[in-house]
Amino acid sequence: MPRYKLTIEYDGGPYMGWQWQDHGPSVQGVMEAAAAKLNKGQDVLVYGSGRTDSGVHALGQVAHMDLPHEIRPDKLRDAMNYHMSKDPVTVLSAEIMKDEWHARFDATERSYLYRIIDRRMKLSLDKGRLWRIPVKMDADAMHAAAQVLVGTHDFSAFRDIKCQAKSPVKTIDEITILRAGAEIHCHFRARSFLHKQVRSLIGTLAEVGMGKWNTADMREVLESKDRQECGPVAPPDGLYLVSVKY
Repeated sequence: MPRYKLTIEYDGGPYMGWQWQDHGPSVQGVMEAAAAKLNKGQDVLVYGSGRTDSGVHALGQVAHMDLPHEIRPDKLRDAMNYHMSKDPVTVLSAEIMKDEWHARFDATERSYLYRIIDRRMKLSLDKGRLWRIPVKMDADAMHAAAQVLVGTHDFSAFRDIKCQAKSPVKTIDEITILRAGAEIHCHFRARSFLHKQVRSLIGTLAEVGMGKWNTADMREVLESKDRQECGPVAPPDGLYLVSVKY
């Protein structure tokens, strides 16, 4: 059975997240329904590189699936998109991989972008795609405070209570926060993240950006290892899975 690597973009707004859910639609469910139509109605499992939460978007999610017969990758891409034409989910590319290749377990790096806009007026065109904060933010202060988080740390203070990871220790390779026109872009790069870790970090960094906290406060929160000490969890609207490396 040939194994296909799929690179996917999607608007996470209509979905309960990547993974199958009993109480609402998922990106995985949309893709498996499309894949089944290519397999004479038989189930096809689609494995993602990782789960994205409800409302989180993707520019470059990666998944794999096996089919009992070989299809030219470009035809597979187009056929999947045809069957998902009513859904905000698009296969950008497809390629044949070795049988043992795995979208999740072979990943070596995941990159995320979080978009903030600091304006008083409500959003019309970008509603659901940015976090609007109605006060002026200091992106440079946010970037400086974020450097405390780079490296290997116990991130218990930024770990969701539903996180199923065996350990709160993670290594963040890079965090870059900069102003991009009217927006503030927060880039995160690591092999893997805890459940809702990026959103928890952003919520606390936003407190720095608004001048309520500083770099020393960020360090204290990290070292406290206490979930009660971190800032509010940022909404999913501004979070994008940008790419996955192998």
